[in-house]
Parts: sequence; C-alpha cells; structure tokens
Amino acid sequence: MGGWAIAVHGGAGVDPNLPLERQEEAKKLLNRCLLLGISALRSSLPAIDVVELVARELETDPLFNSGRGSALSEKGTVEMEASIMDGPRRRCGAVSGLTTVKNPISLARLVMEKSPHSYLAFEGAEEFARKQGVELVDNEYFITEENVGMLKLAKEANAIVFDYRVPTNTCSAGAMASVETPLQMNGLPISIYNQETVGCVVVDGQGRCAAATSTGGLMNKMSGRIGDSPLIGSGTYACDLCAVSCTGEGEAIIRATLARDVAAVMEYKGLSLQDAVDYVIKERLDEGKAGLIAVSKDGKVAYGFNTTGMFRGCATEDGFMEVGIWE
Repeated sequence: MGGWAIAVHGGAGVDPNLPLERQEEAKKLLNRCLLLGISALRSSLPAIDVVELVARELETDPLFNSGRGSALSEKGTVEMEASIMDGPRRRCGAVSGLTTVKNPISLARLVMEKSPHSYLAFEGAEEFARKQGVELVDNEYFITEENVGMLKLAKEANAIVFDYRVPTNTCSAGAMASVETPLQMNGLPISIYNQETVGCVVVDGQGRCAAATSTGGLMNKMSGRIGDSPLIGSGTYACDLCAVSCTGEGEAIIRATLARDVAAVMEYKGLSLQDAVDYVIKERLDEGKAGLIAVSKDGKVAYGFNTTGMFRGCATEDGFMEVGIWE
C-alpha cells in the first residue's frame, strides 16, 4: 500500500471568463475541504467516513452546485441527488429528488447502511429521511438569489443552462440564446456549459477506497430529471482497486458508465490509474463533455477532463497537495 490519498472536485466545464475573484473563492473552498479530509485521514478515519465528511462540507457551502446553492428546476425548486460507495464490499447508497434534506450525501449513506435497498427517490427518500431523523430544512434554504436570477434568464432563453454561474451582469437571455456551441444533450443544443457537481474520492491508510458525489443537477431542468451523480457505475464507483467520482454532461456519463469503466480497464486491461482515466475520457464519452477524479488502492491519485477546466484538488500522504482549475 502506498499510503492515503484524497481528491475533490467542484465540477468540470469552467467559463474561461470566470472572474479571478470567483476562481479564488473556489480554490479556497477546495483547499479547505482537502485540509478537512487530510486531518480526518491522519486521525485514521476510514475512507467512507472521510468522503461523507468532505461532501457534507461542499454541500453546506453555496459556492458549488450541491446542497445549499443547488441549481433550480423549471418549477423554481431544488431537487437534489447524491450517491456514496464503499469499495471493500462494494456497498452503495443513492438518493434523488430530495427537497428538504440538508445533506443528501448523508442520507445516501443511511440508505446504504440502514435500509435493504441501494437507491431511494423523491417522496420515498423524503419519508425515509424523516424516519431516520436527519436534519430537514425548507426548500428555500437551498435557493440563492443568484440562482433565481439565472433561472429567469434560462426561461427567457428557453434553455437548459449549464453555466449558471456566469455573473448576471455579463450574461443576458439574448446572449444565452445566441451562443454558438457544438454541444448537445441527446441531440438537443445546450447554450452554455459549466457543470459544478461536487465529489470526493479517498483511499485510506489501509487501502480502502470510497467515493461520494452530490449535485443539484441542471438549471431549468425538467422536474423529475435524474442525472449521473446518483447512479452507481456512472457518476460514482468504488471497489477494491479504485474509487471514482464524475462530473459533466450527465447523459453522456450515463451512456458511458464512466466511473465503472475506469475500474474495468484497470482490471481487464491492466492499466495504471492515470492511464485508465485518460483512456475513458478519450474513448468512452463520444462527443460528451465530462471530467472525473480517482484514487487507487496503492495511494495514487488521478484526474482527467475534456472540458475547458475542472475545479479540483488532491493530496497524498507523502506531502503532495494541489488545487487547480485549468489544465
């Protein structure tokens, strides 16, 4: 075993004109989450505890698209989803359609540990949350003034907006509608792209891998839409070899079963972690845009993306630590 390692992400696909102030805010949050995870790993917490801890921190801060600060559906409400997976026995838990659960990632873990199922959604998930006594809040808690403004622009442009974090004073409905882009989702054009799902992957000092992913989905999405983040094997995967968390165009990630494929090519092709990441990003996404973070049981950490950037950070037991956005 090569010691512990941790990686976090705040989404793939970054507006190249994102103000420097916003970039620095993102880096500070990623750095804070890394330090939180490092402290937990140095205290010998197991990987599954660490990924939940870090994901909760990301969900609580409104900067990225998960928990508080989640993207709004076409109805102006938040519908959150998350998943978590423990590598040693491939145990997993996932939730979708949450509207009142303060920390979706913790409910996903409860599904894994306190229910006979792997996935609960919408009212069934909310009822389970009430029975488990998790912290509940009004839907308004998750809604930010910035997101309300971006939803209004999205509706005026009749578009599903990926890059809902572009400041409103530099983005208008007309500009959104006129943006030229080759990006499509299931054959339909997408105006602007910038996914900001959050995720964390960890291998602890005993070589146990775990992964967690949480998101609010797409701005102006259809009510009931489910993306890749809660789907085990697509947005999240962990086994005895590695742990993976994905971000980006959910529909493309789902079609590629992207997270599982990293583990598959490591197992069946004998690729190293970074080579496996590079392979799936290049060969499995077709025309989709996405990114991912990964760790392996021997303490390696890797990431890859085919977007303009990805909010990310990683650290290893030997003292290496890095936070970045661009290539």
